[in-house]
Amino acid sequence: MAFATTETKRRAPDVHGFVAAGFEPVRDAFARNFTEHGEVGAACCVYLRGEPVVDLHGGLADAASGRAWQPDTLQLVFSATKGVTATCVLMLAERGAIDLDAPVARYWPEFAANGKSAIPVRWLLSHRAGLAAIEGDFTLDEALSWDPVAAALAAQAPLWEPGTKHGYHLRSYGWLLGELVRRVDGRTVGRFLADEIAGPLGLDLWIGLPEEQEARVSTIVPPAPPAPEVAQLMERLFAADTIAGRAFSGPSNLFH
Repeated sequence: MAFATTETKRRAPDVHGFVAAGFEPVRDAFARNFTEHGEVGAACCVYLRGEPVVDLHGGLADAASGRAWQPDTLQLVFSATKGVTATCVLMLAERGAIDLDAPVARYWPEFAANGKSAIPVRWLLSHRAGLAAIEGDFTLDEALSWDPVAAALAAQAPLWEPGTKHGYHLRSYGWLLGELVRRVDGRTVGRFLADEIAGPLGLDLWIGLPEEQEARVSTIVPPAPPAPEVAQLMERLFAADTIAGRAFSGPSNLFH
C-alpha cells in the first residue's frame, strides 16, 4: 500500500471488487484507509479455505498522472520476496538437489572463505549465517549485475558466530539464497520462479520484472517525515556503528 504525505482527511475513492457475506467490515476498514490514513491506492485480497472472500482495489496507482488502480495493477512486495526465494530453495531440497544440513560451500565453494566453511544451508534460510550486512561499496550497475555482491558475501567474514544468533538478513538474503539456487540449478532465482512457480500457477509474480510489465506497476509515495522523537530513535537504531546501520547502508541502499 502507498501512503500519502498530505492531508489526513479526504474523500473516499470508489472501492471496487467484492466481499463475501460477513466480510463487509473489511471493505469499511479498507475505505477508512483512504479517508483517515492518507492512503493513495491499494488492493486487498483474502482467501479462506482456498476461496476468495475479499478482493478489493481502489484509488490511484500513480498519483502524479492520476492513473487509477486496476484489478491487474502490480506492486512491489519488498521483503515478502524472501519467502518466495526461500520457497525456491526448499523446492530444490524437496527434489533432493539441496541438503539443508550440508555446508553451503558444498554447492558454492567460494563461500567457505573467512571461516564460513561449516555454515549449513538451513542457517541461510533462518537468518543465522552472520551475513546481515554486505561489506563493500557498489555502484548501481554492480548491484544489478549480481556477481559483485554475491562475490563480496562469499569473501567476507560473519558478523557473529554463525548459528549462535538470529539477525535479520534484510539486504543480503536474496543474494545468498539466489546464488545458492544458481549454483545448484543453473538458473537465476528469477528464472526458477518464473519456470517452476509463477508460470505453472498463473501468478503475476516476478523477481526481475519484464520490461513489458512496467506500465502496470504502482508508484510508491514516500511516507511523511517521522516525528522528531521517532527520527531520533531511528538515528540511534541505524547508526553507522550498528549492524542494522551497516545492513541498511548496503547495496540495496542504491534503490532508495
